Amino acid sequence: MARHVDPHKVGVLGFSAGGHLVAAISNNFRQRLYAAVDAADTLSCRPDFAVALYPGHLWRPQGGQYAFNPDIRVTRETPPTFLLQAETDSVDNVNQSLVYYIALKDSAVPTEMHLYTGGGHAFGLRRTKDPITEWPQLVEKWLTTIGIISQ
Repeated sequence: MARHVDPHKVGVLGFSAGGHLVAAISNNFRQRLYAAVDAADTLSCRPDFAVALYPGHLWRPQGGQYAFNPDIRVTRETPPTFLLQAETDSVDNVNQSLVYYIALKDSAVPTEMHLYTGGGHAFGLRRTKDPITEWPQLVEKWLTTIGIISQ
């Protein structure tokens, strides 16, 4: 703890394609890509929380319906997840977040989702007139609720 980082309070956050990486990391953490080279490689790679903002590549149209990406295997071990999405996102359709939310809930993963009518895509940390850009405060409250941030 030389840097005063609690190894049990480390998470992942990503936007758009990065949101897809959040889902991939959150669900494929047991898969090792190389042999251990030091003690750090024996530690768990499971994030303690995940924040996916307008994630992409989580669904595909199939027979007029939306099929969840089969590469994302949600289990009860998937970390608590916060999702944020705008219905007006023309790049990563709202169904990206909706199918992931359903998969998380079906696996009993603690999940919080915020869906906004406006906001579009790629707002990131930039403040606009749209209420969706207040998301950092929502994430902070959620992290407090799940015990990552102390009150």
